[in-house]
Amino acid sequence: MDKVVATAAEAVVDVPDGATVAVGGFGLSGVPNVLIQALHEHDVAGLSVVSNNCGAMESGLAVLLAAGRIIRVTGSYIGGNKEFARQYLSGELELEMIPQGTLAERLRAGGAGIPAFFTPAGVGTQVAEGGLPWRYDGEGGVALASPPKEVREFDGTEYVLEHGIQTDFALVRAWKGDRHGNLVFNKSSRNFNPLAAMAGRITIAEVEELVEPGEIEPDAVHLPGIFVQRVVALTPEQAADKRIEQRTVSN
Repeated sequence: MDKVVATAAEAVVDVPDGATVAVGGFGLSGVPNVLIQALHEHDVAGLSVVSNNCGAMESGLAVLLAAGRIIRVTGSYIGGNKEFARQYLSGELELEMIPQGTLAERLRAGGAGIPAFFTPAGVGTQVAEGGLPWRYDGEGGVALASPPKEVREFDGTEYVLEHGIQTDFALVRAWKGDRHGNLVFNKSSRNFNPLAAMAGRITIAEVEELVEPGEIEPDAVHLPGIFVQRVVALTPEQAADKRIEQRTVSN
């Protein structure tokens, strides 16, 4: 089955207002910028996003955030995104903040058809006990707080129940992909991308290099094509457009 779509705009054309979207990447690494830009131009709004963070340096999800297209974020890192912090503290944005490993496992579990699992991460904190501010009222008060979660003991250790995440769509970026949707990720871009791809009911991948089926060795495939519904081949210019978040130099 040839899953290649001609353009990024065509790939996201059926993403509706109010959709839930899992997005791969970490910082500036492995972020599906071309698909995110296409979603911005599609003028979709009211999105609930699941991603490690919400973009940085006016790129990635920061494009949608600044345009007011995102209403809820499930993530584990705010970082230096001042607009993200401003919208959250002003009550414009709902934020479910969870441990990073828990976020990764919730995405993987959702993709694997596992409804819930127990983890020790967060036991004894507001992650388990509830009370984390999901939304502020704009005046310093909490308008919506996280509910308490089930805690159960196994072999003398307490664990908190977390639910798997499934989303309407997923946007990911891969180093290499074939027409069947099999993907290979390069180094640190293999962070949240495979997990986000698993969680999406319709997963769209932008690939830096498109190859024919059979050119990727089966043992080299990081994500099987069964998890991918659409593939967009990037131009050489788009593939090479990679920004550096923190530049370090030495004498």
